[in-house]
Amino acid sequence: MNQSENIVDAIIIGAGPTGLFTAFYGGMREMSVKIIDSLPQVGGQLMALYPDKYIYDVAGFPKVLAKDLVQQLEEQASQFQPEICLEENVQHVEKLSDELFKVTTTRDVHYAKTIIITSGAGAFQPRRLKHSDAHLYEGNNLLYSITDLQSFKGKKVCVAGGGDSAVDWALMLEGVASETSIIHRREDFRAHEHNVHQLKASSVEIKTPMIIDDLIGENGRLEQITLKENKGVQTDTIDIDSLIVNHGFLSDLGTINQWGLQLEKNSIIVNEKMETNIAGIFAAGDITTHAGKVNLIASGFGEAPTAISQAKHYIDPNVKIQPPHSTRVLSGV
Repeated sequence: MNQSENIVDAIIIGAGPTGLFTAFYGGMREMSVKIIDSLPQVGGQLMALYPDKYIYDVAGFPKVLAKDLVQQLEEQASQFQPEICLEENVQHVEKLSDELFKVTTTRDVHYAKTIIITSGAGAFQPRRLKHSDAHLYEGNNLLYSITDLQSFKGKKVCVAGGGDSAVDWALMLEGVASETSIIHRREDFRAHEHNVHQLKASSVEIKTPMIIDDLIGENGRLEQITLKENKGVQTDTIDIDSLIVNHGFLSDLGTINQWGLQLEKNSIIVNEKMETNIAGIFAAGDITTHAGKVNLIASGFGEAPTAISQAKHYIDPNVKIQPPHSTRVLSGV
């Protein structure tokens, strides 16, 4: 196959929720798309870290398991048979002309008329518990993510963290574990107000403002944690079967830093058209920043159609940016 036969309208870098929806909408606009992702499966962080976590900010779903949402998104995108290239790290993006980009990965070379970056926060790893003995228990019962909620059935589980993910996990574990507690170094949680209200009304034992002071266990199994009051003298000791630490994640944009894009605090700056500073390269989802930006999955879903429509217009300026509504009946009208 020669180069000209292998050029797609858009290469989507990132196969998370926003990337999958971008691929679907590209199909709706009759664009050929290719998705590239470094992970071995689609779904991004949702599948790598939170497959059994409920997602609450997707329109039309009061709540939906992350793995179920990804399955639906993959099925939705597959209607248009996008090419999906997994376990490929994008190393370099080169603009050959106004009509052609060259994308070099660790496995192959790809060509496209436009690029749409939907890679979330980039490469990520959890913020690890800052304790000299943490490494003794990591991978056993000191965990940074949950892949099987039912594995905690009947156990004493403690969650450390104060954001949405920590609060969500505590609420989900309440109905599975025999005892659930949550530790946060501040009195107030950083989660959505509704979730915090639910937490305070639940049977989850709230330990605030407390920090983990010591880890007690043997043979690689954590058995107890000692807490102390943050900026205080109060202490406490908890018997546990598992400790789930959710102190957020460290993100790394990797080679994106070298592509000539305008960045701000590890995010790609875009305008209201989802355009970057390089003509023909667009971005959507958590990787982006712009005035009024709210980092939610729902926001990425809204930005994806804009990025696709603008990319289609970039390829052919005669094409209307505003497409017909998907519910509109096009019968010779």
